[in-house]
Amino acid sequence: MGRPLEIKVLGELAVLRDGQEIALPRSKKTRALLAYLVVVQRRQRRDHLCQMFWDAPDDPRASLRWSLSKLRRIVNEGTDEPCLTSDRSSVILDTSKLDVDLLRVAHLTAKDVRSLATSDIETLAGGFRGRFLEGLELPRCPVFEAWRIFHADALDRTRSLILQTLVERLRGEPERALQYAQTLQSIGAADDQLSLEVKSLAASARQNVVQARLPRGELGRDVDGSAHAYVQCSQVIRYCRSPDGVRIAYAVSGTGPPILRAAHWMSHLQYEWESPVWRHWIDSLSSGHTLIRYDERGNGLSDWDAGDLSSAAMVSDLESVADASGLTAFPLLGVSQSCAVSVAYVVRHPERVSHLILYGGYAKGWRKRGDRHEIDTHEAMTTLIREGWGRDNPAFRQLFTETFIPGASREQMAWFNDLQKQTASPINASRLHQAFGEIDVSAILGKVSVPTLVLHARDDAAVPFEQGKVLAAGIPGARFVDLKSANHILLGDEPAFADFMREVRSFISVAGAKEPVSSRP
Repeated sequence: MGRPLEIKVLGELAVLRDGQEIALPRSKKTRALLAYLVVVQRRQRRDHLCQMFWDAPDDPRASLRWSLSKLRRIVNEGTDEPCLTSDRSSVILDTSKLDVDLLRVAHLTAKDVRSLATSDIETLAGGFRGRFLEGLELPRCPVFEAWRIFHADALDRTRSLILQTLVERLRGEPERALQYAQTLQSIGAADDQLSLEVKSLAASARQNVVQARLPRGELGRDVDGSAHAYVQCSQVIRYCRSPDGVRIAYAVSGTGPPILRAAHWMSHLQYEWESPVWRHWIDSLSSGHTLIRYDERGNGLSDWDAGDLSSAAMVSDLESVADASGLTAFPLLGVSQSCAVSVAYVVRHPERVSHLILYGGYAKGWRKRGDRHEIDTHEAMTTLIREGWGRDNPAFRQLFTETFIPGASREQMAWFNDLQKQTASPINASRLHQAFGEIDVSAILGKVSVPTLVLHARDDAAVPFEQGKVLAAGIPGARFVDLKSANHILLGDEPAFADFMREVRSFISVAGAKEPVSSRP
């Protein structure tokens, strides 16, 4: 017994027998009739079909009979029992004996798609060859056209869901993710967020190609082996896995003794590289040093599909990046919530860290600090993040973006708003915000045994200045620096950033890191 007859409607209508495409009638109405019967999957009255396709001719029933005769030759040939049957009043096509591509996706929900393995979702994506019944428009048949457009729009949404899920799943493999993002863009789902996504994935894919061409042990040299310091004008993006299997993306830039920057919220290795908000941080820290930085789980180029977003998991990610980078003793920079993650890492691995630098951080998250007003504010922000994340909403920007960089220019604020779209989904962003509220390393501050520098912006609205003082007071021998700024993320043109870099360079130059970054792949 041969393969069942295949009927494809996810694109141009096509019928295949044993893998070979069958020539269809030239009449568009006859082909449209076949598609309609395949999709509706129930008995249709002849009067209804005549009204839908042939209400203009003198003898619509004769036109219907002629079309059905053509379709029987296609659908019923070689079958023990006919699939297409009719009587004087009705017509039915039994699709149980056919292989119809639509049936694989017709009733999929978002929950269904997300429960599937990535390979299965890719198979679903491959089933779409274009829009539903592409090229089969019948403008003079308004009832059919309304039906076709309704289903085309519904299937576009399903296709978009499938493609979006693949882009999220495959962010760690930009070459694979890029094709799905570009397809998503091509089917009319283009928006600012998607355009940024495509741009970022394309850049990451190019970086991976360059990285693959670099000879072993020649991280700081160009592909021709010249002494040109390649990483000074670019970065190399790599991946490692945390113990729970989550892929963590990390980047290496600059040359010299290493500095490891622990991941902070809202990071994107490629997008930061091009940004007016973070690029001066990267350039300054990479000058005379090899800077290693990574995207937190649930963010940027690291896996978004991470079940555990706890601070303990974040410490494991830091361990994984330090190990994958081949570091033995190095300065560790914590920013914002990663200050607590860095403290936990140092207490666990004091021999690995030569200097601890903590900027804009805290020992206790917003919920653990017990301030009712602060808790209420952050709970409201969690709701707003879930509902407004990544949207061009002035009210949300005023509450969120201006909290982090109130002194920013219009361009910088616009970029920061775009970063929200790039770095995490609304659900991940709200989950991370909740997780940061539960952080508490206050009980282990006294166990930090490495030289520590704590810096905090005096008028920081994202993390209260007092929290920086508490952090410094709890760490034996820690030095505290008060920076004159209201920005949680110090901007490149403000004196506070120059003060920050001067303090950091002076601090780590007292006794440099003991080991350069490893060149192992």
